[in-house]
Amino acid sequence: MNAGDDVFLIGDARVAEPLEGLVVVTAGNQLVLPPGADKPLWSHQQLPWQINKLDTIHYLGHYNGERCYALEINADEFAGLELHTVGLGNYLGKISDGLFRLLGRALQITDWYRSHRYCGNCGAETTLLNGERARACSACGQSYYPRLSPCIMALVVRGDECLLARNTQWKGSFFSALAGFVEPGESVEEALRREVMEEVGLQLGELHYFASQPWPFPGQLMIGFFADYADGNIVVDDVEIAEAHWFHYRNLPEIPGSFSLAGHLIRTFVERCRTRNGD
Repeated sequence: MNAGDDVFLIGDARVAEPLEGLVVVTAGNQLVLPPGADKPLWSHQQLPWQINKLDTIHYLGHYNGERCYALEINADEFAGLELHTVGLGNYLGKISDGLFRLLGRALQITDWYRSHRYCGNCGAETTLLNGERARACSACGQSYYPRLSPCIMALVVRGDECLLARNTQWKGSFFSALAGFVEPGESVEEALRREVMEEVGLQLGELHYFASQPWPFPGQLMIGFFADYADGNIVVDDVEIAEAHWFHYRNLPEIPGSFSLAGHLIRTFVERCRTRNGD
């Protein structure tokens, strides 16, 4: 696939008409496959459901020049049809980045639409705001927008070594960079220093922003940094972290795939070490 064959451009909240193009059909947190297909992309002509209301289909943007929409179906609409569903996690590392972001956006938008049908403040029914990606309560005026949870990721480095950890919920010998959610009232940088201290007991020097990545499981935005080691010995919290060690770039354990921000961070660190050392 050429780079020009994998372009996903996010569109605004207004429904682009006519309703023609590609549709990502969701059922809860699952993606619905068209008959005989291995990817959850439908054409409007394929859809076996009648779309009666514009607010039930969500404009997502353009994928490779075609308009894209999300449509969620319920159990009654799914019943009697010989269709199969698949979780987005099944596509990790197996599809292009643009398509993965399109599918993740579809799941996040339909989840927001479904979970905010009623106002969390007063319980009244909400309606879509005209021209915005938001649901509003006419009774109390509260508005609900799709939300992201910012999550920092830190690869702590010490010369030719990086610190990798194994989560208590992971099986086997899989290791990755440290990560954690940003708490209310703190900056991204403060969250990074706090998480590293809480999880492994290390103090950090300078922080170097690397990249970010949408991670729709269900709605995180991963923000990655390289972090210079400053002081301290590794003391794992035994709550989230089972073990953590310094690893030389030539002797790494099993790490995440390059499709993830963690995998990209670690591989970039290795490439920089090899360049610096003339490997």
